[in-house]
Amino acid sequence: MFKKNNQSGFTLVELAIVLVIIGLILAAVLKGQEMINNGKVKSVENDLRGIVSAYYAYQDRYKAIPGDDNAAASHAGTGAVNGNGDGIISGLFNATATPADGTTETNNFWQHTRMSGFLTGSATATVALPPNNTVGGVLGVQSGSTTTPVFAMTGNVVCSSNVPLKIAIAVDTQLDDGNSDTGSIRSGLAGAIPTATTVSGAYGPTVAIPATEGLHTLCMKI
Repeated sequence: MFKKNNQSGFTLVELAIVLVIIGLILAAVLKGQEMINNGKVKSVENDLRGIVSAYYAYQDRYKAIPGDDNAAASHAGTGAVNGNGDGIISGLFNATATPADGTTETNNFWQHTRMSGFLTGSATATVALPPNNTVGGVLGVQSGSTTTPVFAMTGNVVCSSNVPLKIAIAVDTQLDDGNSDTGSIRSGLAGAIPTATTVSGAYGPTVAIPATEGLHTLCMKI
């Protein structure tokens, strides 16, 4: 006499429960990623807005542009290096020259705003480096002119580098027009020189998102 082996398996109800659990886990993971990305978008926005606020607060109090202030030694305190007072913040936004050597006012910006209490961070007569942003890039200020604009913008701007494309698009959409080539916020590939005389075509209503999204430098007019 042969005895049949008992065989067991998942019932339809059990399979349905497993699928529901898997769906809930995937939904939680995706929601977590969305929250992380939204947090980074908000942090990049706050970085840009914070610098603009400090810029205007300093200008309102001292009637001068931080970094370019030619009376910073009396405004910001002992050790502050004076700018030339021409209304332009000279140098690149990610410059790391010391304020004392007088070659760049972009580092002076951090020295003036930190020493006067408008921003936090280290600032001495010899060290006032630009801070890192939330995505591992550099946050800084720069000026664009008709001969050397910043992504076709003139005047003083604040820039944030190493920004992933989707975050750059989200920031531009929420604070401006969602187009890298127009408005008060513009962008270009991280490797591109910000003093580009032409628009970048990085993203916008008529620009297809590339297969490799890459990193970008995001600049906002002050």
